Amino acid sequence: MDPTPDAGDFAPKAYVGEAVPFTVTAFREGHDLIGVQLRLISPTGDESLHRLTALKNGLDTWRVDVVLLEQGDWTFRFEAFADDFATWQHAADLKIAAGVDTALMREIGAVLVERAAGEKDRPDAERAGLRTVAKRLRDAGLPDDTALRIVRDRSLADEFRLRPLTSLMTVGDEYTLQVERTEAGDAAWYEFFPRSEGAVRLEDGTIRSGTFRTAIGRLDGVAGMGFQVLYLPPIHPIGRINRKGRNNTLDPQPGDPGSPWAIGAAEGGHDTVHPDLGTLEDFRAFVAAANERGIEVALDLALQAAPDHPWVAAHPEWFTTLPDGTIAFAENPPKKYQDIYPINFDNDPAGFRAEALRIVRHWIAQGVRIFRVDNPHTKPLQFWEWLIREVRREDPDIVFLAEAFTRPAPLRGLARAGFQQSYTYFTWRNTKNELVEFLTSLATETADYLRPNLFVNTPDILTEYLQFGGRPAYRIRAALAATAAPTYGVYAGFELYENVARPGSEENIDNEKYEYKLRDWEAAEASGDSLAPYLRRLNAIRAAHPALHQLRNFRAHWSDDDAILVYSKHLDAALSPTGRSDTIIVVANVDPHSVRETMVHLDTRVWGVEPGDAFEVEDLVTGARWSWTDHNFVRLDAFAEPVHILHVKETK
Repeated sequence: MDPTPDAGDFAPKAYVGEAVPFTVTAFREGHDLIGVQLRLISPTGDESLHRLTALKNGLDTWRVDVVLLEQGDWTFRFEAFADDFATWQHAADLKIAAGVDTALMREIGAVLVERAAGEKDRPDAERAGLRTVAKRLRDAGLPDDTALRIVRDRSLADEFRLRPLTSLMTVGDEYTLQVERTEAGDAAWYEFFPRSEGAVRLEDGTIRSGTFRTAIGRLDGVAGMGFQVLYLPPIHPIGRINRKGRNNTLDPQPGDPGSPWAIGAAEGGHDTVHPDLGTLEDFRAFVAAANERGIEVALDLALQAAPDHPWVAAHPEWFTTLPDGTIAFAENPPKKYQDIYPINFDNDPAGFRAEALRIVRHWIAQGVRIFRVDNPHTKPLQFWEWLIREVRREDPDIVFLAEAFTRPAPLRGLARAGFQQSYTYFTWRNTKNELVEFLTSLATETADYLRPNLFVNTPDILTEYLQFGGRPAYRIRAALAATAAPTYGVYAGFELYENVARPGSEENIDNEKYEYKLRDWEAAEASGDSLAPYLRRLNAIRAAHPALHQLRNFRAHWSDDDAILVYSKHLDAALSPTGRSDTIIVVANVDPHSVRETMVHLDTRVWGVEPGDAFEVEDLVTGARWSWTDHNFVRLDAFAEPVHILHVKETK
């Protein structure tokens, strides 16, 4: 956590359980050594000191990693000081070994140790031991080699590292760090349309909508795959004016349900559930059933309206009227959304702010704790800063995910404004070089305030990689998303390899946005025609390995093949909830059309193994074990197992 993060006036963020790196630049004139410590004050007022270590980068950078386990606003500051003992220890080691000023160096050391023994915050036993050291250093008959052993005594150095002997203390400015609940930065998401879950084709060929009650039947499948958050597209009444038909056409047929994002009709607006789905009581029952299975329900927050939304008649000032008297509908050229009116935030900002806050409060009261926000980059940043701040003040557990498929500046601006998570460009980063650059940036450049949610697909996004990569592409993308960042997501149908696009688009043909989808999940898995077992395995690996629940520990390594991506995720034992270090190495063939053989090259020092030393790895997907070093041959068959997820076994 840099004390001056690239986040403008907004406080940096972390989540409960995150290993946060605190870094600062500190130096002084001359050759005397310094120490740097971090003073942390928790939301409940507990204060702790953490000693920083100088990085060997020649840039006077100091760092310490701290796992934060309490939700709320933390404060921190850095304190630098002249490290008198370390300065003496360094000089005495050189001079006594060379026979230069030996008596003087021993006396200087004795004075320093006596000074430390006089500090009342040191334990009595330690103070007594220090007086003994001072007496020995002043012994005129003490041989130089014995004096050197005292100078180099590791236990003595550890005492002074724990409680340094300081002077010339410099105290930095105080900063705030927002620590939010774990799910703000660490969870596996799944998306489905409740109207499709339990939908039935009737004898006349029409389809009867699924309901919240029938959708409960899908919860065991979602929980069984290991997902913790279930995201629902809008569940409100759908407009009839300009309703879209199948595949985004303008001629809906009888029975076409329309797009859930065209919100509002005679039955109500954003505070109402679609009558085909049930009642508000049914929705609460669905949320309760999900919670019983360890799943949180995330609800779509789409601040827009269908032409027949009650807002249009009651508050025409909330929309943009064109010179011909019509209301402007939404566009994202070349896409047009004739069934949606975007909100104009300028005509009545106070009125619409009050309505938006009322809606969010309403759904919080129904048990919703997470909101996926539709197209937030088309709304003012100041609005989101205000709304998220107001909601967070009332309930700090609420999480907002930004569907921020936009340019880097507004994407990052939304994160700075308060969004706990954000969609990213992950779906469009597919080559080795693209992924190395992208994932490294997420773990370093923006990690203080932007938490990525690596969704592999959405109803709107079916990339060429998935369209033409076949089943290997689906395994590759799932494995990368599940291991490269602590939060990722899957839209229903991914596990069935639904990869046929509407011609000329990146959307699935027969898109679920505009129709019901009748899927037989159990039959697909029973026939071996489902990716669900692989997703289940990925989420089980995530559950077992704390290194995968961190964002900042992504480290790219190298291979001799342009299609073999290699990275590691390591967590030191001191930072791990298990008390044991954890290291995962991912080696992925990102070309879904080939078999690749190459050498991979690892910086094994990341997990404490010296170059050239052997260590054992286990493939957590296949169970295979190998003895590896820093240079290893791999063969990855995209049509069998395109990705190694390797666990480094602890060395004894």
